[in-house]
Amino acid sequence: MINKLVANIKKTGAPIVVGLDPMLSYVPEQVQKKAFAEYGETLEGAAEAIWQFNKEIVDKTYDLIPAVKPQIAMYEQFGIPGLQAFKKTVDYCKEKGLVVIGDIKRGDIGSTSAAYAVGHLGRVQVDFATVNPYLGSDGVKPFIEVCKEEKKGLFILVKTSNPSSGEFQDRLIDGRPLYELVGEKVAEWGADCMGDDYSYIGAVVGATYPEMGKVLRKVMPKSYILVPGYGAQGGKGKDLVHFFNEDGLGAIVNSSRGIIAAYKQEQYAKFGAENFGDASRAAVETMIADIKGALENR
Repeated sequence: MINKLVANIKKTGAPIVVGLDPMLSYVPEQVQKKAFAEYGETLEGAAEAIWQFNKEIVDKTYDLIPAVKPQIAMYEQFGIPGLQAFKKTVDYCKEKGLVVIGDIKRGDIGSTSAAYAVGHLGRVQVDFATVNPYLGSDGVKPFIEVCKEEKKGLFILVKTSNPSSGEFQDRLIDGRPLYELVGEKVAEWGADCMGDDYSYIGAVVGATYPEMGKVLRKVMPKSYILVPGYGAQGGKGKDLVHFFNEDGLGAIVNSSRGIIAAYKQEQYAKFGAENFGDASRAAVETMIADIKGALENR
């Protein structure tokens, strides 16, 4: 699956992923009203609203982007109907030719870890899943085994974008930060799981820590890096150049609310809530230009 992700990035010239993380507050009133009129103000109504919201954004952006990243918690909050909306979103994105990164951040061991892996990479059919490595190899290897069987991929949490990530991830062990040691482990796991040019065992490294990203790019030369934290969390294109290899590949940058809720931003207010999908398209175009310009001028 890493080969398809790289091919999609080359085709679009857009090393970005749209995070489909729909809070109900992001969904325009007219979409909510229509869904609630049909299903009532119920979990089913909320799930229908986020599904229609997602569909419009995908319809307006799929030709520009290589991948999407639905965050499962945003669907789980609406119970079983929300999970059904998650599955509909995944299936629809795959119909559009997009790579789907299931942002699930699971981390357990043994049969439980294997069940998570089968459930998401085998049953729901996402192409990649995010995994928390805190439990060590026991928690990651069951995912790797399913990835080999299903020809899928992983993004392992290495250095996350949130402000308190350093409480654990920056702790020194034998004089080196923990995130570097985790990065080395990702490279080790990935060496046995190679696509044509990159491993299908990648890493999550936040845009909010560019200097650490520079170090980790060298630690994991064959691992694709999923970079959250762009836009709403403060990351900018100029901060991200070191996440990429010299070939302009090796990283894919995520933006969630900066794209899906673009119509709420002053920059895109002219589109209005009724044209929220067009606002999202404009935000994607802006992000592509920002990152492309930064890479060309590094």
